This record gives sequence, C-alpha cells and structure tokens, in this order.
Amino acid sequence: MELKARCVVLLAVALCSTLLLTRVAAHQEEEEPIMEMAGDMDADVEDDMEEMSLGEGLDGEPEEEDTPPGPPPVPKVTYKAPEPVGEHFFAESFDRGTLDSWVQSKAKKQDIDEDIAKYDGKWAVEDMKDSKLPGDKGLVLKSRAKHHAISAQLLRPFIFDTKPLIVQYEVNFQQGIDCGGAYVKLLSQTADLNLDEFVDKTPYTIMFGPDKCGEDYKLHFIFRHKNPKTGEYEEKHAKKPDADLRTYYTDKKTHLYTLVVNPDNSFEVLVDQTVVNSGNLLTDMTPPVNPPAEIEDPDDHKPEDWDERPKIQDPDAVKPDDWDEDAPQQIPDEDAVKPDGWLDDEPEYTSDPDAVKPEDWDEDMDGEWEAPQVPNPLCETAPGCGTWQRPMIDNPNYKGKWKAPMIDNPNYQGMWKPRKIPNPAFFEDLHPFRMTPFNAVGLELWSMSSDIFFDNFFITNERHTAERWANDGWGLKKAAEGAAEPGLVKQMMSAADERPWLWAVYVLTVALPAVLLVLFCCSGKKKAPAAADYKKTDEPQPDVEEEEKAEEDQVKEEKSQSVAAEKGDLEDSPAEKGDEEEEEEEEEEEEQQRDGEEEDENATKEKQQDDDVLRRSPRNRKVRKD
Repeated sequence: MELKARCVVLLAVALCSTLLLTRVAAHQEEEEPIMEMAGDMDADVEDDMEEMSLGEGLDGEPEEEDTPPGPPPVPKVTYKAPEPVGEHFFAESFDRGTLDSWVQSKAKKQDIDEDIAKYDGKWAVEDMKDSKLPGDKGLVLKSRAKHHAISAQLLRPFIFDTKPLIVQYEVNFQQGIDCGGAYVKLLSQTADLNLDEFVDKTPYTIMFGPDKCGEDYKLHFIFRHKNPKTGEYEEKHAKKPDADLRTYYTDKKTHLYTLVVNPDNSFEVLVDQTVVNSGNLLTDMTPPVNPPAEIEDPDDHKPEDWDERPKIQDPDAVKPDDWDEDAPQQIPDEDAVKPDGWLDDEPEYTSDPDAVKPEDWDEDMDGEWEAPQVPNPLCETAPGCGTWQRPMIDNPNYKGKWKAPMIDNPNYQGMWKPRKIPNPAFFEDLHPFRMTPFNAVGLELWSMSSDIFFDNFFITNERHTAERWANDGWGLKKAAEGAAEPGLVKQMMSAADERPWLWAVYVLTVALPAVLLVLFCCSGKKKAPAAADYKKTDEPQPDVEEEEKAEEDQVKEEKSQSVAAEKGDLEDSPAEKGDEEEEEEEEEEEEQQRDGEEEDENATKEKQQDDDVLRRSPRNRKVRKD
C-alpha cells in the first residue's frame, strides 16, 4: 500500500508540474516577444514603453490603471527602403508608390475568345494586407480570372559575356494560390519591342519563377536557345527541383526567388537564399541544347524476311503415342462412398406449407400461383438430399493439348532498327550561356487568385551586390515576420483554446513519458537483503540460528536412533547378562531423556530471546532469505 501511495503522489506531481510549466512558458512568451535581426540592417526598433510613457498626464502624473494589463503589442520595425549599391541593371522596390516607370499592356491575346483576350487585369502599388513593415510597398496583382501584363525597361541591356546573370525578386501569395503563375520574363532586345503591345508571344530570353495549378507545384527556369543553323528559337526547360515546393505556395509568407546563371553554363535556383535546383545548361535541360550527331534513317525499312523470333517450336518434335489430348481434366472419385442416411428421394427444397395465395392474385394476369420454395426440414438432420453424385478429383492422366517444345531460332537476326545516318541538323554549341541580350523585364500572367504581392526586383552581375539588396529588403521583411510570429508554446495554447481536445493530446504527449518513468521506478521487485545489510556483530544471525537448530535436531535424532539400536541389542542378548545390567541401562536412558528435555527447553528460551532482539532491531526488519 505504501508503494502504491508513493506512485499516486508522484503521478499527481508530474501532471501538475507539466501543466504549470506549460502555463508559465506561455506567460513568458506573451511578456517577452523576441525579435532577431541582422546586425547590418538599417532598422530602428521603437520601444513600446516609450509609447506608454506618452500617455501620462500633462501634470506629470501617470494615468490610473483602470484596465487590466493585457499582452504587450508586438514591437514595430521602422521600414527603410533598400538602396542599390554596386553594379546593377534593374532595381525596383515600389516605395515611391507609383508605376511611373512601368508600362501596362494595351494589347489583346491572340487565338482566344474576344471576351477574355484583353490584358485588362488591374495592378496597384500598396502595402501588404497583413504587413509587418508599415511603409513597405509592392506591386499587387488585383484581379482574378483575367490576363495581366506589365513591363519596365532596364537601365541598360544585359549582355551575356564573362559575368554571371543574377535575377531575384520577392513574391507573397496573400490569398493563397489555386491556379496561376508569378514568374517574370526577361524580354529579348529586338528592334520591334514595344512594351505597350506586350503579350504572351513577345520574345523573351529567360522565364523564371513560381507557377501552380491544382497540385502541380512548379518553379520555372526556361531559356530560349537559338539554333545556329536555322536561326529558330527553341525553349529549354530545366529539370524539376527535387525539393518540396508546397510550403512556398501555402504559408502566405514572403519568399525570395533567385536565379544565378554562370558563364561556365552552370545554374542555380534559390528560394530564400537556399538552393533548391542546380545543374548545367548542356546536360540538365529538356530538350538538350545540342541535337544528337546521328539520327535514324527515316527512309530505312525492315526487310520482309527479317526474323525477330528468338525462340521457335522444334519442327522435329513428335507427339508421344500415349499422349491423350481428350482426357478430361477432372474425373469422379471412384473411392468415394455415399454417406449413411442420405435421402435420395427427398428434394433439397420444398413448397412452403404455410404459404397462402394472396387474395388479389389474378391467375389470368399473374398465372398459376405456386407456393414459395423453402429448405426441406428433413434434410437438416440428414447428410444430404437428392441424387447422390461422386465428387470430382483431378485426373492424374490429364496432359492437355500437346505442343512442340521451344528451341533457339537458328535464323534469329535480333530486333530490327533503322540504320543511323548523320544528323543534317546537327550543331554543337558549347556556350549556351551566351544567350540573346535582354533590355526589359515583364510580368505576363493569368491567375485565378488575386492579391499576389511582388517586390524588390533586382538584376545584376555581382553576387555580393544581390546579397546586399536581399538583406536590406527581404531580410528585413523576414525578421519582422519572425518577430510578429508567436512562440511555439503560445501557438499550442492558442490552438488548444480553439480546439479543446488538443489538451488531451498535450497531456498524453508531455506527461505520459514522465508517468511511465515513475511507474517503472516504483514497480521494481525488491531484492532480498544481502549478508552485508546486517550489522556486523558476534551475535547469531537468523540464518545462522536456523542452521544451528537443524544441526542440533539431526544430532538428537542420531542419538535416539543409537539408543534404540542398543535397546534392541539388549533385548536380543542372552539371559546371563543379568537383571542388574538391564536396570543400569534403563537408568541411563531416563537420564539421557531428562538431559535432552532440559537442552530443548534451554534452546527454546535462547531462540525466543534472540528473536526478541532481532525483532526490536530496526536493521533487521527485512524479509529473510528462504
């Protein structure tokens, strides 16, 4: 009972401690929101305590605290627009609040219904709906189920030479995304480029960015490669990323998309400055940049006598004389015997004797009425009813249709393939990085979701310049979003307030291991006391006393046996020994018996005294070994 009581107490303490720690952690999360920011960011954090001090009266006296204190508001981050430093070709943060440098397309899309052909989707420059940085504006796609097209000129054309291309921008799917894209197009430098007529068929050099429809999550990197022989352009698609992209479309956070294309033909695709896809323009694009050197001859045809059969039936094989193709696969079992009591003359089903013809039965319309069939009650106790038939078994002589065995075809020529010929369209471009120069950036999109937020477009050929721009823009936004997010414990508490059943999950998840540990520690078997547990003393121990008593009993038993043997010898001895010897022996036996009784009484008294001593000693209140 004492062990069970301790287990119950420990269990209660563990549960109470778990709930108390959860509440304390949640309270700390509410009182001490933490904001982590990079050291090189130009942001000023305004202390909420200063705002509270402004609420004091004009006479310097603090206001009375009439309202109960609530959780302090999230610290505000003062936004400062990023400024481009270093070599760059395009930089746009939209913090001027206008679209003066952008051109909205006035064209119509070709080959589709006139009602949806116009690029009449609305664009606006505004803050995010749930902005953590007041004053940080961006370009927002406002319309759903419409075509949108907007573009802007670069400071100067980008020419692919000896420096890499770095393109980056930010996207936030504020309302999520069902079906639509948020990719950018780098518009090729051509003589007839007109941004007012920007459509889907306007030539571009690179298309890059996220795209989703249904459960198909894509991150495009497509470049148009010019065939040096024909002068035609063909789209080359990068392989699909191995990373899971689902989170970037569903978490409603701002993500930074970056494309890096190097002069050695390598490329990298990054999301939030983490590489999610990489490869080489020569080996990781579909279709390949360079066509094969040889192709199959389209004019070559397989000869009529070409034998592609690796195996044929042996023409020399003959069916054996004892092969019976007509033998049935199954035959009746001749060893079967009809069970005793089989009712051959009784049917399995009989007419229901209790059935009555319905009153509205019309024999002219419905025909002659017949009672429904029910199982024959006589067959319930019998092994069977009706005509008995032998069960069927597999025929041991069944062989089936005879076929000649297969042998190797001596005329086998292999699988025919058309011969290879040199590819007349073959070329080898070992520098696909040298793409068509571009001088404008554009967004040409169709989306079933609205309020897609774009911000901080940047194009450069210096990696450190792009990283600085990213830290000043997206890095600040990420830090503000992180500071505004509640801690893990607070999120768990909020979720439990909305869904009370989560409390049971928390208790089982957190408290159950502690409970199991307590039960494991309390339910162990007690070990028998070792010899070292007893106090070292010259006094006899319980086990020693038992052994001594057993030895004394054994000695007494041997003495009694020896006395009985001597007595038997005396009874069998001759009569000339005399009566005197018999009397002496009887007297000796009586003395021995008296001595034995006195020794037993002394031993019993000593045993009781020792037991009293051991019983009173707290060191020996343990279970003795059996």
